[in-house]
Amino acid sequence: MKIRTTVESDLDTIHTLIAEQSLNTVTRQRFDEYLATGAYRYDWSWVAEQDGRIVGLSIWWGMEQFDRPLSIDGLYCVPGADRVAVWTELIRHTLTAFPADAEPPEYHIFLPNGWRDRPDVVAELEPRLKAAAAAGLSERTERLRYEWLPEYGLPVRSSRLRFEPADDEAFVDAFTRVIEGSLDAATARDVARLGADGAARQELEIYQSMPGDRSWWRLAYDAAGELVGFALPSANNGGPVVGYLGVLAEHRGNGYSDDLLAEITHLLVETGAERIRADTDLTNKPMAACFERLGYRNHEVRLVLSYPAG
Repeated sequence: MKIRTTVESDLDTIHTLIAEQSLNTVTRQRFDEYLATGAYRYDWSWVAEQDGRIVGLSIWWGMEQFDRPLSIDGLYCVPGADRVAVWTELIRHTLTAFPADAEPPEYHIFLPNGWRDRPDVVAELEPRLKAAAAAGLSERTERLRYEWLPEYGLPVRSSRLRFEPADDEAFVDAFTRVIEGSLDAATARDVARLGADGAARQELEIYQSMPGDRSWWRLAYDAAGELVGFALPSANNGGPVVGYLGVLAEHRGNGYSDDLLAEITHLLVETGAERIRADTDLTNKPMAACFERLGYRNHEVRLVLSYPAG
């Protein structure tokens, strides 16, 4: 089996393969649009060939400003081919191209709520899980996807916290203090790999590269002037997102996450947002409860496949 990056002459074949949706979220329109913006690239998509014929395709997504992709957006295979074998080789080949110090790549799979009770979904998911695990992406993190729409109603804005902009180093300090004891699996993996300061700086770099405006970021202070946490509204290719919010360890247990999420929601609505999306780990019960208290609704699941921590 030969693995290679795609070229422009493969476009018709790519369009044909992505017509088979299954668990993939890539559509022809999305592929062409992201190809134009740089979120997809021919050299970020790989095909598997057997006897000179394309039998499989992997499409990776990345930030337009980055020189390598961050996650798999879709896996495709022609009828009759061994999906696990083809996808394993596609993923394994791509992973070997990443430098050792690069941001570890992931595979994100979007699933309906209650997917475990859907035999059709499980049947499509299993070969993807097997291929990803065989290639090294064996860690699984299930994340709940939430969204806010205007008809859900704006949450009440905080009257007990003051929100102020700040420079990058102030946010690095706040991030470093917030990630102590974080319930977020990705944050815990980054801290294990980079240390608290390194993980904080990486998060800031990622958010600075996103379409969201840097001027939206806020530190939060209580009535005594003490730093409580931060609110970091942002946006990605799909539109406005909650981004990141965090409460310092010594201020947890006071319900401040509600204040931070309310501020993020208001800030994004003031920029014209008509839909706001957010994710949190299934195991992060406090954050999930916060979203639900403030009117966000869970609409699907994101399953993240990654390298095991350490």
